[in-house]
Amino acid sequence: MSVQFVDLKAQYESIKAEIDQAMSSVIESTSFIGGPIVSKFEEGFAKYLGVKNCVGCANGTDSMEIILKAMGIGLGDEVLVPANSWISTAEVVNNVGAEPVFVDVIEEEYTIDPALIQKVITPKTKAIIPVHLFGLPARMPEIMEIANSHQIKVIEDCAQAHGASLNGQKVGTFGHAASFSFYPGKNLGAYGDAGGIVTNDDDLAKDCRMLGNHGQLSKHDHQIVGRNSRMDTMQAAILSVKLAHLDNWLAQRQKVAGWYQSELNSSIIKPFTPPKSEHVFHLFVIRSEKREVLRSLFSENGIGHAIHYPTPLPLVDAYGYKSHSAKDFPVAFKLSQEIISLPLFPEMSKEQVVAVSTIVNGVK
Repeated sequence: MSVQFVDLKAQYESIKAEIDQAMSSVIESTSFIGGPIVSKFEEGFAKYLGVKNCVGCANGTDSMEIILKAMGIGLGDEVLVPANSWISTAEVVNNVGAEPVFVDVIEEEYTIDPALIQKVITPKTKAIIPVHLFGLPARMPEIMEIANSHQIKVIEDCAQAHGASLNGQKVGTFGHAASFSFYPGKNLGAYGDAGGIVTNDDDLAKDCRMLGNHGQLSKHDHQIVGRNSRMDTMQAAILSVKLAHLDNWLAQRQKVAGWYQSELNSSIIKPFTPPKSEHVFHLFVIRSEKREVLRSLFSENGIGHAIHYPTPLPLVDAYGYKSHSAKDFPVAFKLSQEIISLPLFPEMSKEQVVAVSTIVNGVK
């Protein structure tokens, strides 16, 4: 049995009438950028999270960069980022003129290690970007305590964790601001690129909105030097439809993850969810010393899979100028040698989970 890594067509088919109606409405309105449809999604997503402001933008990477700029972070500043993440988390820091400082992660949770944050804070440290990786919340109470004691800003990277929570509080509501990606494969995904900024700080939200719209709040009133990073209306309409289904999809993801937990044998290191955390399983990541054997078997049997991520950020070529080595980030490096992401999507069947698990369990 072949299994796709993600099946976006199955998701579309389940809500086809709603999506088609939403897209048709946008075309009929001929309002393709901004307007009430975008505002509706922004207000709906802010309400879903329990925050005051959501500002739509072109993509998740832009959302983090805009937040950094709005916070005044730039040349000469340092921003702490986890050693295990997609490169967006770090490159946005460089793109505002600041310098990313990498911090190793917790082995069982894959998220930034608060115990190590304290050791790398300097007078230049202006922000921390914790990433809720794979759908599991980072240790936000500990991170916020450290940040507040040093008057450091916290920007949550929630690209993989829409709807995840810790102690009953949704991610994106702990820090001073948060970034969301609505890339098609995300738990809440558009049909193209889209991103969002959320914050309870009204002034910060205003500055972010101006930065993403050529420095203006109303046409031709350019108060600051901005850029063009707006959420288009079609994506907002699609996201509004999908938002109403998000909690049901998350429940299905957790159900599929539960099947995996039951079917996979004990020789495999499976995802760990700490007490009081709600994991939303954007990815189901296991660890195996026989990863290359698994990859070969998956390819032979038509099983979709991926590695998130094959190289720790400090060791990619783009950061060669820092002269880091694997021993500087032993946990992130160890994980990069063992992790492999299995297929997981809300419409996945028990039979598909069993098929994937049978291959995994057969590797000794």
